[in-house]
Amino acid sequence: MTIREFKMPDVGEGLTEAEILKWFVQPGDTVTDGQVVCEVETAKAAVELPIPFDGVVHALLFEEGTTVDVGQVIISVQTGPSGEAAAAEVPATVTAPAPAPAPAPAQVEEPAVAARQPVLVGYGVSQASTKRRPRKAAGDVATQNGTAAPAVVPAQPVAAATQNGTAAPAAAGAARALAKPPVRKLAKDLGIDLATVVPTGDGGVVTREDVHAAAAAAIVPQVAAPVVAAPAPVQAPAEVPAQAAPAATGRETRIPVKGVRKVTAQAMVGSAFTAPHVTEFITFDVTRTMKLVQELKEDPDLAGLRINPLLLIAKAVLVAIRRNPDVNASWDEAAQEIVLKHYVNLGIAAATPRGLIVPNIKDAHAKTLRELSESLSGLVATARDGKTSPADMQNGTLTLTNVGVFGVDTGTPILNPGESAILAVGAIKLQPWVHKGKVKPRQVTTLALSFDHRLIDGELGSRFLADIAAVLEHPRRLVTWA
Repeated sequence: MTIREFKMPDVGEGLTEAEILKWFVQPGDTVTDGQVVCEVETAKAAVELPIPFDGVVHALLFEEGTTVDVGQVIISVQTGPSGEAAAAEVPATVTAPAPAPAPAPAQVEEPAVAARQPVLVGYGVSQASTKRRPRKAAGDVATQNGTAAPAVVPAQPVAAATQNGTAAPAAAGAARALAKPPVRKLAKDLGIDLATVVPTGDGGVVTREDVHAAAAAAIVPQVAAPVVAAPAPVQAPAEVPAQAAPAATGRETRIPVKGVRKVTAQAMVGSAFTAPHVTEFITFDVTRTMKLVQELKEDPDLAGLRINPLLLIAKAVLVAIRRNPDVNASWDEAAQEIVLKHYVNLGIAAATPRGLIVPNIKDAHAKTLRELSESLSGLVATARDGKTSPADMQNGTLTLTNVGVFGVDTGTPILNPGESAILAVGAIKLQPWVHKGKVKPRQVTTLALSFDHRLIDGELGSRFLADIAAVLEHPRRLVTWA
C-alpha cells in the first residue's frame, strides 16, 4: 500500500495560509480524484478543495477551525489494493501533533520551533508570526512500500532546501529581513525599509505591528530612544477547541477577527494612511431617474432582469468616467507614476456573512445595460453565498458602495486599496425641493465621492461628481453623453 499526502495549496495569489472551515470526509471514507474533501477560508474568500487522487482517507491532520500554512499536509490518503482493508485501523480524530519523522541524510533540519496552534483572536499565528513560510523539502514525508505514514504531521518547518547538491546554511537569509509577503507589501506601501525595522516576532520575524511602529516613529519625533521589548518566549502549544467560539464574560464578548473581515480591516488601515483622501458631496433631485427605473421594470425587452436605481447609478458612473478618463487611474509607488487605465473594473461593495468584500465587474465600460444588470446580479448573489473567488476581487479601478439601503444619507468612504475613487450612494427619500420655481415633494439623494488626491485633484473630482449627478438628474444624458 501507499500513503499519499495532500498539502494545503495556494488557493489565492500569494496567500500564505488558510483556515479549515469544514471537512466533508472522515478517516475510512473512500475518495475519488476530484472529490471535494474540505472547505477552507483564505483572507479573500471561502474555497472548496478537491483531492487529486483515489483512495481511502488515512488521517485528517488538522481539525476544523485550524489555520494552516500553505504547503503543509492536511490529509493523508491510503492508495493501492490494500487501501480498504487498512481503513479500519485509521484513527478517527487527531488531537495533538506527534514528533516529526527523522529527515533523510541529504536533508538539513532547521532549528525546531513550537508547533503552530490555532488562535482565538486574529487570523494566522498568535500575536506575531512565529516562523517563516516552510521551504519545499527534498521529498515527501509519505512512506511507501508497505510502511504507512504517521497519522499526524506536526506543523513544523520542513528541511532546508538544497542548492547545487549542498544544503543551504540555516543562517543564509540572515542578511535579509524575515517577513511574510503581506508584511513586505505593507512595508512597501508605507515606504518603510524592512532592514531598518526592529523585529519582535519569534526567530527575528518582522510583524505587521513592527512595520506600523516604524511608520509611526518616522512621523512622530521620538523624545527618548525607543525601548524595544524582547521577543516573547515560545509558549508550549495549548489545546484549542476545533471551532473557536466568541469568548463571553458577564460584561464583554470577544469575537475572533479573521479571514475576510481581518484582511478588510488591514486593507482599510493601509489605505487610510497611504492614500491622501478627499471627500466631496452633492445632493440633487433623482425623480426622473426613479421614474425611468419603473419604466424599465415594465419593459418586456428587459423581462427577467433586476432593474434598480443602483444599476442606473453604475451606468451614470461609467458615462462620467468616459467624460473624465483621468479619474480611472492608479498610483505606482515604486515608479512614482500615475497609471491611466483604459478599462473599468467597477467594484461593488457587498455585505456578506464573512464581512464586507468588494468584487468587481470586469470591463464594465464595454457592457450594455442588459449585460451590466446580469453581471451586477450575479456578482451580488455570488458574494452573499460566500463563493466569490479571489480573482473577482482583484484589479478593481473604482468602487460603488450603496449605504442608502440601510437608510443612511451619506458617508465618507475609504478607498479600496489600489483604486482611485469610491462613490457612496445615500438613501433616496421624498423631500421638499424647489422644482420649476415651486417647492414640491421630489425624490432626493446625496452622493459622496472619496478620491486619492495624488491621482485626482479638486477640479477633476468635482467635475466627475457633478457629471454623475447631471446624468441621474436628467437620465436622457445616458444616451446623449454616451
